[in-house]
Amino acid sequence: MLNVDLHCHSNISDGTLTPTALAARAKKNGVDVWAMTDHDEVSGIAEARIAAAALDMNYVPGVEISITWAGQTVHIVGLQIDEKNQALVDGLTATRGGREERAREMAAQLEAVGIHDAFQGALKFVGNPDLISRTHFARYIMELGMCKDLNEVFSKYLGDDKPGFVPHRWATLQNSVEWITGAGGIAVIAHPGRYKFSDLAFDALFNEFKEFGGAGIEVTTGSHSVDQYDYYAKVAKTYGFLASRGSDFHGPGESRVDLGGLPPLPSGLKPVWHDWDI
Repeated sequence: MLNVDLHCHSNISDGTLTPTALAARAKKNGVDVWAMTDHDEVSGIAEARIAAAALDMNYVPGVEISITWAGQTVHIVGLQIDEKNQALVDGLTATRGGREERAREMAAQLEAVGIHDAFQGALKFVGNPDLISRTHFARYIMELGMCKDLNEVFSKYLGDDKPGFVPHRWATLQNSVEWITGAGGIAVIAHPGRYKFSDLAFDALFNEFKEFGGAGIEVTTGSHSVDQYDYYAKVAKTYGFLASRGSDFHGPGESRVDLGGLPPLPSGLKPVWHDWDI
């Protein structure tokens, strides 16, 4: 059975490893088909593709797009994209805009609760200044010794309605799906179990996603609990979604699941890779 991992991040966005190091770790962990899906950025794809080819590992060009839907941030993964597609590139550039302003607001709010110099502190952990994020602030807060891990930082300081939380207006659901499909890719809702929607809202999200041309959801992911694997397998069957699998790996020591470390998809699902030449 193929070991497929279609969701992880490099230091081009909020991961800690370079694309080359990620490829090496994926290969070492037995991954056969690998996608690197940096947030709102495709500039690492060329390096990742070369690294994967050198390791004789099937590579899938990907991205994870941040959107706002019903007042919450949702992530849409694009797989098998043409990263040079101009509409996609322009859309991602627009989506990245505003991150620095948001980061400075976050730093000011953290200053008010006793966390000083947070903007400069977060920058130490940023590989791409255009993509400064809450994760970079979290690493700085951990460095200060104020929290032991990322979960504690988000629960105390950076999660929704916490002192350092500043919302950002991302792209729309329609934007993201059209950019992905226009670039020849497949749109997948990332880790749906992370979103705090009612059943009615989820039904609306899934139906809108399909109407715009979305095709899949992540079922087995490092951001889901074991119970959620079976639950979202049922969701995939109910809505006719293709099923995806990805660790959502960000770095050694801070991710729940390592690259290639997930169990297989539950039975009876059509994998997102069912018709790929792999």
